[in-house]
Amino acid sequence: MPRRIESLFIPGPAGRLEAIIEEPEEQPPSEAVLVCHPHPQHGGTMHNKVVYRIARGVRRAGAVALRFNYRGVNLSEGKYDAGIGELEDARACLDYLRGRYPELPYSLAGFSFGSKIILKLGCESAGAKRLIAVGFPASQADARELGRCTVLRVFILSTNDEFCPKPAMESYFATLPEPKRLVWVDAKDHFFAGGLDQFEEAVVREGMV
Repeated sequence: MPRRIESLFIPGPAGRLEAIIEEPEEQPPSEAVLVCHPHPQHGGTMHNKVVYRIARGVRRAGAVALRFNYRGVNLSEGKYDAGIGELEDARACLDYLRGRYPELPYSLAGFSFGSKIILKLGCESAGAKRLIAVGFPASQADARELGRCTVLRVFILSTNDEFCPKPAMESYFATLPEPKRLVWVDAKDHFFAGGLDQFEEAVVREGMV
C-alpha cells in the first residue's frame, strides 16, 4: 500500500496553517500523532530534521503523523506570538487531526520549543495516549512547571544536549508524577548530531508501547 502524503492548510486562530499529513506505509493507522516543531524565531519549521525523524518514527510505529508550521512560518499566516498563539495553533491542528480520525487514539510529540507546547496542550486536555517530549529544555525556568499531569510522558534527549544537561533533566524528571519515561540517546548536541538513526529507533520503540 503506497504511503499517503497530503499537503494542506488548516484553519487557525490567526489564519491558515501550512501542514503535512502522512499515513503509515504498510497498514491503516492505529493512532494519530500531532508533531510540533522547534522555536520559530530560531529557524524552526516542520521540515526540521528532528521533527521529520519524529514523524517518520511514529509512522513506522503505525501512526498517522500531522506536522504543521506555526503562525508566521513559511506559508502559515499570522506572526509570532511568544508561545501563546503557537499553543492555540497546535490546539487547532489537534482538533483537525482528531476530527479527521475520530476513531483513533491520539498522542502529541514535539521537539524543543515544540516539546513545551505539547506538554502544555496535552496536560490540559483529557484523552491523550502519550506525550513525547524531545529535547525538552528542563534547565529553562519556564519549563520546570510543565508536564505535571498523569498522562504518560516520554522524554527523549541527547546525552550532550546543550540546552538540557543531564543533571538538570534528571532533577526535573524526579519531581514528576508517574507514568513517565526518560530515554537518553548517545548524540553530540541538541539536534542529535551523530545519533539521528538511534533517535528515530527510540521514537519507534516508544510509539509502539
